[in-house]
Amino acid sequence: MTEVAATTLWARAFVDELARCGVQDVVVAPGSRSTPLVMAFSRDGRFRMRVHLDERSGAFFALGTAKASGSPAVIVTTSGTATANVFPAVIEASLSEAPLLVLTADRPHRLRGADANQTIDQVGLYGAYVRDFIDVAPPVADGPALQHLRTVAVRSVATSLTAPLGPVHVNFPFDKPLEPMDPDPDFVAAHPLAADGRSDGSPFVKISSGRIELPEHELDRLATTLAAARGVIVAGPVPEPNKVGVAALSLSAATGYPILADPLSGARFGPSGDADVIAAYDLFLRDETICGVLKPDLVVRVGATPTSTALQGWLQRHNGVRHIVLDAGGRWKDYGATATDYVRADPEITLSALAERADKTVDQSWTSLWRAAVKAARQVIDVDEGELHEGVVLATVAKALPEGASLFVSSSMPVRDLDAFGLPREERIMVFGNRGASGIDGIVSSAFGVAAARRAPTVCVLGDIALFHDQNGLLWSREPDCPVVFVLIDNDGGGIFHMLPIANHEPAFSKFFATPHGLDFQHTAEMHNLGWSELEIGALGSELNAALESGRTSILRVTSDREINKRRHEEVADAVAQNVLDTLR
Repeated sequence: MTEVAATTLWARAFVDELARCGVQDVVVAPGSRSTPLVMAFSRDGRFRMRVHLDERSGAFFALGTAKASGSPAVIVTTSGTATANVFPAVIEASLSEAPLLVLTADRPHRLRGADANQTIDQVGLYGAYVRDFIDVAPPVADGPALQHLRTVAVRSVATSLTAPLGPVHVNFPFDKPLEPMDPDPDFVAAHPLAADGRSDGSPFVKISSGRIELPEHELDRLATTLAAARGVIVAGPVPEPNKVGVAALSLSAATGYPILADPLSGARFGPSGDADVIAAYDLFLRDETICGVLKPDLVVRVGATPTSTALQGWLQRHNGVRHIVLDAGGRWKDYGATATDYVRADPEITLSALAERADKTVDQSWTSLWRAAVKAARQVIDVDEGELHEGVVLATVAKALPEGASLFVSSSMPVRDLDAFGLPREERIMVFGNRGASGIDGIVSSAFGVAAARRAPTVCVLGDIALFHDQNGLLWSREPDCPVVFVLIDNDGGGIFHMLPIANHEPAFSKFFATPHGLDFQHTAEMHNLGWSELEIGALGSELNAALESGRTSILRVTSDREINKRRHEEVADAVAQNVLDTLR
C-alpha cells in the first residue's frame, strides 16, 4: 500500500471510532496539513461539520457546543500557530470542565526542529490544561498499529468525559502527499478489524468509567451533619447544571435550608419545588452587619467559586463554620480555604442521596431571616424609580426569555449583574458562560455554539469590549440553524473598571483601563447582514421577543454611561442593604 493510501486509512480509522463513540460536532479551520483528517470527517457522513476561518472562533464555538450538549466536540486545525490560537478555548474548557477534542495536524518527525516552514513544537503544547496528550505515531499500513490508533480515539473520548471533564489533545504527524487515496483492498480484506472496526458498529474497546459514589456508611455520616439548625446550600457554576442544579434544589427542599444559587448553577432559573431559592443575596451580603446576623452553622457547597464577591466574602467571614464541599475530584475548589470537609464524589448523586436521608430540622427563625431579607431587597429593587442601569438589562432578559431558552452571559459585568439582579423564576432557562477562566475573548463564538447544540431560542448579553474581541465570531451567523440575539451593552470601554478603586486615578485610568474606543458596531452588523436595533433599556423586553421571533441573528444595542451606571449600582446596593438591615434588626 502506498504511503498516501496508508495516511487516508489512518485518518478514516480514527474518525470512524469517534463516530462510534457518539461524537457528532466537528469544527474545521482550513489548512493544508490537516487535509487527511478533514477529508475523513467529510467522507464519513455521521458528523455535523462546520467551517470557520479563525481557529480561535472555531475552538470557542466547539466549546459552546460541548458545554450545551455535554458531549465532546472536535476542533481540527492545521500545524503551526493555528494550534496556538486554540489555546484560550482549551484553557476555558479545562477550568470549566467541558469535553473538547483538539485534533492538530503536525509535520512529520523528520521535520521537527529542522527549520521546516510552519512548524512549531506542538508536543505538550497545552501543558497541564489538557486531561491527556497523545502524539500519534506516523501513519503506517499495519493491522496492529491501526487497532492501537482506534483505541486512542476511544480513550480520548472517554478521558474527556471522565471527571473532571475537559479537553484532550491529539497530535497527528502527516507527511505529503496529503490528499486522499483509497486504501489497498487486499490490505482491507486481510485486516478487516483494523481497517473497518467492530462489525457490530460498537467502539473498538468499551471503556466503563463510572461516577464516584460514597459508601452507605459515609452517606449516613454526612447526613447527620444536616441536623444543623442554621444550614445553607451554596451552588456555584457547575459543568452539568441540568443535573447538579436540580439535585441541589432537592436537598434544599428536603432540609429546608435556603439555597444561594449562582446563575450558572442550574438552580436559579427553573422549577424550584419546595426549595427556598434566595434572590438578590449579592446586594445585601455586602453589608458586614447583615453578614453577622446571617451566620450559619453549616454550609453545603457544590460547584466552582461563586460569581458573587459578596457571597465569597460572606463565606470568608464565617470561616470556621462546618463547611462541606461536594466535588467529583481532580480540581481543588476551595481557594478561600473555608472548607472543613471535602467530599470527593459525584455531586449529583451525593446531593440526591443526602436529600433522601435528610430530615427537615432547620430552625424556622433561620429561614424567616433569609425570607425577610429577600422581601426587603425586593421592595427596593421592584420600586426603584431612579435612572435605569445595566443591572436592569440582565433582570429584563432573565425575566423575558421564553421557557426553555438559552442565555449566554459574558464574563466581566454581565454575569455579575445577572447574579445580583436576575430574580429566580419557575420557568426553566439554561444559562451558560465562560467562567472557568472568565475571559471575554470567545463570547460571540461560544454563544453560537450553544445555539447550535440546543436548537432553542438563544440570547447572549455582552459588553462592547467582548464584542470587539470576538467580531470574527459573527461569521457564525451564516449558519442557518443557530441564530443568536445579542444584547450589546455599549458603554464605550471597560465599564467594570469603574467599579474598582483605580477609577479614582485619572488620567491614567481612562487611558489604560477604561479605554474608550468610540467604535460604531452598527457597521459590524451591516458587514455580516445582521439585524440591528438601538433602544433604551426600558424597551428591551418587547424588542427582545420580537428579535427572537424573527429567527435571525441580530444585535440589540443598549447604551450605558459608565459613571451613571457605577453611581446607580452603588445607590441600589446601599438602599437594599439599608432596608434589609432595618428589617432584620
